[in-house]
Amino acid sequence: MEVGLFIPCYMDALEPEVGISTLKLLERFDVNVTYPFDQTCCGQPMTNTGCHKEAEETEKLFVKNFSSFDYIVMPSGSCTNQVRHHFDAIQQTDEVLHVRKNTYDLVEFLHDILKVASFPWANFSHKVAIHYNCNALRGLRHASMSERREPFFSKPKDLLSKVKGIEFVELERPDECCGFGGTFSIFEEGVSAKMGQDKVMDQHRSGAEYVVSADSSCLMHQKGCAMRMGVDLKYAHIAQILNGDLS
Repeated sequence: MEVGLFIPCYMDALEPEVGISTLKLLERFDVNVTYPFDQTCCGQPMTNTGCHKEAEETEKLFVKNFSSFDYIVMPSGSCTNQVRHHFDAIQQTDEVLHVRKNTYDLVEFLHDILKVASFPWANFSHKVAIHYNCNALRGLRHASMSERREPFFSKPKDLLSKVKGIEFVELERPDECCGFGGTFSIFEEGVSAKMGQDKVMDQHRSGAEYVVSADSSCLMHQKGCAMRMGVDLKYAHIAQILNGDLS
């Protein structure tokens, strides 16, 4: 199985340790992982602001880098959702359709494709609250959505439950947006900050020691809010927990 690893541009710049954890975790399984060095961005910032034309060259480069792989895996639900559902600025060739169909975020790939049964090297004896990125929740169906009143399921929780020592705590509003929203946090700074503060207080009331998510972008937003509010919470990407990098 040939896997192309895509690391989001913000993660490469601000939290490269999450990308390293993702690579090391994938290499524990029977997959051949390659990191194309010419990769840049998935184009989501342009698409989210309506600049579809400006996303064209970025999408072309992405397809050029990843069309030869069986699967494309990335530690970000929002970037995965962009490639799978919004890669529309370029002609829909067979190569493009192959990339869109076979792009998975890390949680999906471990849960649905590899069907990982255990993480024996990981131990995390902490109280954990899970944060669901909106694109991962509603675009990729990481978990059940409260507005649909459907039976509960959670792929991140299913994976994390296989880690020794972990204790889950529940949020009052588990699938409410944290307010990051990419460029939304720039254009609507006040609203974004208030939503982040509300999310942090929900996490604090739950008794969580750590907040874990499959998206570093949301975590960075919430961490910034928590630091400014003086709330003692730690934030970690799910790859760091599953690979045993945090304990």
